[in-house]
Amino acid sequence: MQTILITGCSSGFGLETARLFLDRGWNVVATMRTPREVALPASDRLRVLALDVTDAASIRQAIEAAGPVNVLVNNAGIGWLNALEGTPLDVVREVFETNTFGTMAMTQAVLPQFRERRAGVVVNVTSSVTQKPLHLLSVYTASKAAVNAFTESLALELEPFGVRVRLVIPGRAPETAFGQNARSRMTNGFPEPYADLVQKVFASWQQQPETEVTRPLDVAEAVWRAATDPVCPMSLPAGADAVALSSRSS
Repeated sequence: MQTILITGCSSGFGLETARLFLDRGWNVVATMRTPREVALPASDRLRVLALDVTDAASIRQAIEAAGPVNVLVNNAGIGWLNALEGTPLDVVREVFETNTFGTMAMTQAVLPQFRERRAGVVVNVTSSVTQKPLHLLSVYTASKAAVNAFTESLALELEPFGVRVRLVIPGRAPETAFGQNARSRMTNGFPEPYADLVQKVFASWQQQPETEVTRPLDVAEAVWRAATDPVCPMSLPAGADAVALSSRSS
């Protein structure tokens, strides 16, 4: 029976991905910084583990507790919205520590077992903001764009060992707690010269249609395809808006 380890499972994409793989008969290791009761069915195929992807000891303990895994999904992430001028460098480092370096650290931790078995899949979840520049997202976009480039190069590096590496690129996801949690960290501290731009950006969000958005299930299905289809494309858009954006840019 196949085992998948997913980071960032407390809500949103990670939680839905864990649910889908459980429903389809996999062993699931669902990880989050602070384990708590989540909306997952009781199952002897489910383990919920503590994991902080920015902490080397936490990564080591989680990998040891998980045992052999077949698929790693790097989904954990934090958001940030502000002008670069209004972003302290310690915040930049925090965003990169989770979104970029956390992804690299988790991947590095599972590679020895994947390489030795000459089998395994790494799925990195990024964002469609890497495909279309948006205001006030320079730091967040950079952290995710770095993962895109990392994934593409790593795929070549690991191909001789039979290890697959894939990207899942979600669009805007108003249903998830990710945006709500991120916005709570972003609502103060905009530089005054950017006030008009911030107002316009927030207004444009409110005008966006709710028909072309990304649902958690869209991402879970894309992760499923990345994990189970050896000939699927390197990059998989997830969600109606991400698919539309990918079509326009191709």
